Amino acid sequence: MAYVPVPKDLSKIKTKLALNLTKRQLICFSLAAAVGIPSYLFSRGTIGNSPALFLMIGLMLPFFFFAMYERDGLPLEKVLRNILRTRFLYPRVRPYQTENFYALLSGFKKEAKPIAEPEKKKKPRRKKA
Repeated sequence: MAYVPVPKDLSKIKTKLALNLTKRQLICFSLAAAVGIPSYLFSRGTIGNSPALFLMIGLMLPFFFFAMYERDGLPLEKVLRNILRTRFLYPRVRPYQTENFYALLSGFKKEAKPIAEPEKKKKPRRKKA
């Protein structure tokens, strides 16, 4: 009897479309081919075969990286966005600031005291006869 390995975490399974590739991989690979193949065909006559091949590889490599790289379940563009946010957009030192809840309560107490206990009216003094 044949055994089929079943992954323990089913959330990591991705649907495959064609050639056992995901939709993201198909899009990135087709973009890489659309950029790389014409660059090779147009540049091999002027710079030679080997340099044109290296140029094509250099142009296609970022697309392959976007298609295949994944860190902690996040694709490359989200990883790069998080790196840019932490390095450049957000402050490096984030001081921990607490809210003083008791100061807030004492403010309410000072505010409520005059309302709860109105001032007693002073009776006018009797004049001496």
